[in-house]
Amino acid sequence: MDMNTIEAVVPTTDPAAWRPGDAWLAGGTVLFSYGSTTLRRLLDLTEAGWEPVTVTPDGIELAATCKIAELYALPDRPGVPAGWTGLELVRPCCDSFVASFKIWNASTVGGNICTALPAGPMTSLCAALDGVATVLEPGGGSRHVPVAELVVGDARTSLAPGELLRSIHLPAAALESRVAFRRLSLSNLGRSGVLVIGRAPHDGGLVLTVTASTRRPVQLRFAAAGAGGLGAAGLGAAGLGAAALRRALDAAIPVELYHDDIHGLPQWRRDMTYRLAEEIRAELLGASAQTTSEGG
Repeated sequence: MDMNTIEAVVPTTDPAAWRPGDAWLAGGTVLFSYGSTTLRRLLDLTEAGWEPVTVTPDGIELAATCKIAELYALPDRPGVPAGWTGLELVRPCCDSFVASFKIWNASTVGGNICTALPAGPMTSLCAALDGVATVLEPGGGSRHVPVAELVVGDARTSLAPGELLRSIHLPAAALESRVAFRRLSLSNLGRSGVLVIGRAPHDGGLVLTVTASTRRPVQLRFAAAGAGGLGAAGLGAAGLGAAALRRALDAAIPVELYHDDIHGLPQWRRDMTYRLAEEIRAELLGASAQTTSEGG
């Protein structure tokens, strides 16, 4: 889509260059699809030269400008530790775009997160792997914020005007976890209506990340046995049953937080969140999906 209000395209990665009427341009797949009647300048990141993917013993650093096609190739990258089973999530999340190769070679990890659509699969991936975003500030500083907290609502983030998402760090501890992925859509090639990811760290416990069905990411953490406390959901993973899991979901996700659009009614999204979360609990904790234990 043409944007006939644009007066200049400025190559820069400096948040100090930002002024009202500007927008950061990375892949531009959403920006040019939706258009605008208010933007005056595009701050162009396409030639930023940031290394798309950096692998270290501490984890993986994804540049905000990392293309989806570059991310898709990550699991086969030489030097990636074989024990990082969390990378099994990369390709299902990329496939959740249900997009052409042209989009994969233009759309970026950071752009998908900053667009903050409930069904944004890069938000799902990075939040589930406890990704931490580095945000550059106009004053020259930077701050770090969990991706699960960066997206705060439908098309809303916690970024202040002019702030720029620089990268996302995926920690090795999360990458070493066993994972489970579940996604539902109302059509075979439709936008995600529900996307739930489970992660079982090697030290025990369970982390559930709910996206697409909710306006923002929601995480539930169930502590390992003997961990000396309970997770954020107020429950331990040991003996966690289907009924207790459903109560935890109800406590973490108020009815009004379920998303409502053409891709699914809130009631359907809620019921499918129950279903997929239970499947993941059964898979990662080794319990029967029919278990109704009140344990935990």
